[in-house]
Amino acid sequence: MVKNKYEVKTFSDSIKFYLPRVEGYLDIVREIASQYGSMSLMEFDGYFEGKFEPVKYSRIEVHTTSVDEKNIIEYANAIRVKLGQKSFAMEFNNKLILVNETETT
Repeated sequence: MVKNKYEVKTFSDSIKFYLPRVEGYLDIVREIASQYGSMSLMEFDGYFEGKFEPVKYSRIEVHTTSVDEKNIIEYANAIRVKLGQKSFAMEFNNKLILVNETETT
């Protein structure tokens, strides 16, 4: 009888980034791929901010372990700033998080 040897890994954290397809988004995709090693990418039309014309988005999904929620939110805000967006959506462990630009006085 031959026994196959194999290894099983589980990843406790799931992160989904919703990137608008604007200038610079491919740099973010490359950055995420290099940071996490593997990911899935889906493209879709998004109707956000009350606009009727669709905007193309990419959903980047990664699975990892030991990610601090505060750090990943800070990273999402940095992505928002790099892409010049007023807001940025992501999911962390199936919880939708929207990072918004604030008014400064």
